[in-house]
Amino acid sequence: MLTLITVPHPILETPARELSLDEINSPSIQKLIDDMIPTMYHSEGIGLAAPQINESVRICIIGKNAVQLDRKTTAPHEDLVLINPQWTKNSTKTNNDQEGCLSIPGLYGTVRRYSDIHVEALDRHGNKISFDAKKFFARVIQHEVDHLNGILFTTKAKDIQKVTK
Repeated sequence: MLTLITVPHPILETPARELSLDEINSPSIQKLIDDMIPTMYHSEGIGLAAPQINESVRICIIGKNAVQLDRKTTAPHEDLVLINPQWTKNSTKTNNDQEGCLSIPGLYGTVRRYSDIHVEALDRHGNKISFDAKKFFARVIQHEVDHLNGILFTTKAKDIQKVTK
Protein backbone atom coordinates (compact mmCIF):
# COMPACT_ATOMS: atom_id res chain seq x y z
CA MET A 1 0.00 0.00 0.00
CA LEU A 2 1.09 3.53 -0.72
CA THR A 3 1.05 6.08 2.09
CA LEU A 4 -1.64 8.75 1.96
CA ILE A 5 -0.55 12.24 2.87
CA THR A 6 -2.79 14.69 4.67
CA VAL A 7 -3.12 18.43 5.11
CA PRO A 8 -1.12 20.57 5.65
CA HIS A 9 1.35 18.86 3.27
CA PRO A 10 2.25 21.47 0.60
CA ILE A 11 2.01 19.06 -2.37
CA LEU A 12 -1.77 18.97 -1.85
CA GLU A 13 -2.01 22.64 -2.79
CA THR A 14 0.49 22.54 -5.67
CA PRO A 15 -0.63 21.91 -9.27
CA ALA A 16 0.70 18.58 -10.55
CA ARG A 17 2.69 18.31 -13.76
CA GLU A 18 1.51 16.65 -16.96
CA LEU A 19 3.08 13.40 -18.10
CA SER A 20 4.58 12.72 -21.52
CA LEU A 21 3.74 9.54 -23.44
CA ASP A 22 7.20 8.14 -22.68
CA GLU A 23 6.66 8.74 -18.97
CA ILE A 24 3.17 7.20 -19.04
CA ASN A 25 4.51 3.98 -20.52
CA SER A 26 7.50 3.78 -18.16
CA PRO A 27 7.61 0.92 -15.66
CA SER A 28 7.65 3.39 -12.74
CA ILE A 29 4.39 5.11 -13.79
CA GLN A 30 2.70 1.79 -14.60
CA LYS A 31 3.68 0.51 -11.13
CA LEU A 32 2.41 3.73 -9.56
CA ILE A 33 -0.98 3.21 -11.25
CA ASP A 34 -1.04 -0.45 -10.19
CA ASP A 35 -0.33 0.57 -6.59
CA MET A 36 -2.81 3.47 -6.51
CA ILE A 37 -5.85 1.27 -7.16
CA PRO A 38 -5.54 -1.01 -4.09
CA THR A 39 -4.47 1.98 -1.99
CA MET A 40 -7.73 3.74 -2.90
CA TYR A 41 -9.80 0.71 -1.91
CA HIS A 42 -7.78 -0.01 1.25
CA SER A 43 -8.43 3.59 2.32
CA GLU A 44 -12.16 3.20 1.51
CA GLY A 45 -12.00 5.91 -1.15
CA ILE A 46 -13.99 6.30 -4.36
CA GLY A 47 -11.19 8.22 -6.07
CA LEU A 48 -7.50 8.93 -5.60
CA ALA A 49 -5.19 11.50 -7.14
CA ALA A 50 -1.41 11.07 -7.33
CA PRO A 51 -0.68 14.15 -5.16
CA GLN A 52 -2.50 12.37 -2.32
CA ILE A 53 0.27 9.77 -2.29
CA ASN A 54 3.00 12.42 -2.60
CA GLU A 55 3.45 12.20 -6.39
CA SER A 56 3.02 15.52 -8.18
CA VAL A 57 1.85 14.07 -11.53
CA ARG A 58 -1.53 14.35 -13.26
CA ILE A 59 -2.91 10.86 -12.61
CA CYS A 60 -6.14 10.02 -10.85
CA ILE A 61 -8.12 6.86 -10.31
CA ILE A 62 -11.91 6.84 -10.29
CA GLY A 63 -13.34 3.78 -8.55
CA LYS A 64 -15.60 1.49 -10.56
CA ASN A 65 -18.45 2.07 -8.09
CA ALA A 66 -18.59 5.74 -9.13
CA VAL A 67 -18.41 4.79 -12.81
CA GLN A 68 -21.24 2.26 -12.48
CA LEU A 69 -23.57 4.74 -10.76
CA ASP A 70 -23.77 6.67 -14.03
CA ARG A 71 -25.46 4.11 -16.24
CA LYS A 72 -25.59 6.49 -19.22
CA THR A 73 -21.84 7.01 -19.38
CA THR A 74 -19.81 5.78 -22.32
CA ALA A 75 -16.87 5.07 -20.00
CA PRO A 76 -16.11 1.44 -19.15
CA HIS A 77 -17.55 -0.02 -15.94
CA GLU A 78 -14.23 -0.65 -14.26
CA ASP A 79 -11.72 1.39 -12.30
CA LEU A 80 -10.89 4.35 -14.49
CA VAL A 81 -7.36 5.69 -14.85
CA LEU A 82 -7.23 9.29 -16.05
CA ILE A 83 -3.92 10.86 -17.04
CA ASN A 84 -3.64 14.58 -17.80
CA PRO A 85 -7.45 14.90 -17.50
CA GLN A 86 -9.44 17.98 -18.38
CA TRP A 87 -13.16 18.51 -18.12
CA THR A 88 -15.69 21.02 -19.39
CA LYS A 89 -19.28 21.50 -18.33
CA ASN A 90 -22.01 20.21 -20.65
CA SER A 91 -24.63 22.41 -19.00
CA THR A 92 -24.90 25.03 -16.31
CA LYS A 93 -26.89 22.69 -14.03
CA THR A 94 -25.21 22.14 -10.68
CA ASN A 95 -25.99 20.28 -7.49
CA ASN A 96 -24.86 20.44 -3.90
CA ASP A 97 -23.72 17.36 -2.02
CA GLN A 98 -21.60 16.29 0.93
CA GLU A 99 -17.93 15.60 0.22
CA GLY A 100 -15.04 14.33 2.24
CA CYS A 101 -11.44 13.58 1.34
CA LEU A 102 -8.89 10.93 2.24
CA SER A 103 -6.30 13.70 2.66
CA ILE A 104 -8.50 15.69 5.05
CA PRO A 105 -9.75 13.02 7.45
CA GLY A 106 -12.79 13.79 9.55
CA LEU A 107 -13.94 16.90 7.65
CA TYR A 108 -17.02 17.00 5.45
CA GLY A 109 -18.74 19.85 3.69
CA THR A 110 -21.33 20.71 1.07
CA VAL A 111 -19.80 21.39 -2.35
CA ARG A 112 -21.55 22.71 -5.48
CA ARG A 113 -20.40 20.90 -8.62
CA TYR A 114 -21.54 20.64 -12.24
CA SER A 115 -23.99 17.77 -12.84
CA ASP A 116 -22.96 16.96 -16.41
CA ILE A 117 -19.40 17.23 -17.73
CA HIS A 118 -17.30 16.13 -20.69
CA VAL A 119 -13.90 14.59 -19.93
CA GLU A 120 -10.82 14.35 -22.13
CA ALA A 121 -7.80 12.43 -20.86
CA LEU A 122 -5.28 9.72 -21.62
CA ASP A 123 -5.73 6.18 -20.37
CA ARG A 124 -2.99 4.23 -18.60
CA HIS A 125 -1.36 3.43 -21.96
CA GLY A 126 -1.43 6.98 -23.30
CA ASN A 127 -4.47 6.49 -25.56
CA LYS A 128 -6.87 9.43 -25.84
CA ILE A 129 -10.22 8.89 -24.17
CA SER A 130 -13.26 11.13 -24.23
CA PHE A 131 -16.60 10.64 -22.46
CA ASP A 132 -19.46 12.34 -20.66
CA ALA A 133 -20.06 11.93 -16.94
CA LYS A 134 -23.13 12.82 -14.93
CA LYS A 135 -24.16 13.24 -11.31
CA PHE A 136 -21.99 11.39 -8.75
CA PHE A 137 -19.52 10.16 -11.39
CA ALA A 138 -19.05 13.76 -12.56
CA ARG A 139 -18.64 14.92 -8.95
CA VAL A 140 -15.87 12.41 -8.24
CA ILE A 141 -13.98 13.37 -11.40
CA GLN A 142 -14.22 17.09 -10.55
CA HIS A 143 -12.99 16.40 -6.99
CA GLU A 144 -9.98 14.38 -8.23
CA VAL A 145 -9.08 16.86 -10.98
CA ASP A 146 -9.20 19.60 -8.34
CA HIS A 147 -6.50 17.63 -6.49
CA LEU A 148 -4.38 17.64 -9.66
CA ASN A 149 -4.83 21.43 -9.79
CA GLY A 150 -3.80 21.88 -6.15
CA ILE A 151 -7.35 22.64 -4.98
CA LEU A 152 -8.80 21.06 -1.85
CA PHE A 153 -12.55 20.56 -1.46
CA THR A 154 -12.49 22.68 1.70
CA THR A 155 -11.82 25.80 -0.42
CA LYS A 156 -15.20 25.27 -2.14
CA ALA A 157 -17.21 23.75 0.71
CA LYS A 158 -19.87 25.33 2.86
CA ASP A 159 -21.10 24.02 6.19
CA ILE A 160 -17.83 22.22 6.96
CA GLN A 161 -18.25 19.79 9.83
CA LYS A 162 -15.79 17.70 11.79
CA VAL A 163 -16.89 14.11 12.22
CA THR A 164 -15.14 11.76 14.60
CA LYS A 165 -15.46 7.99 14.42
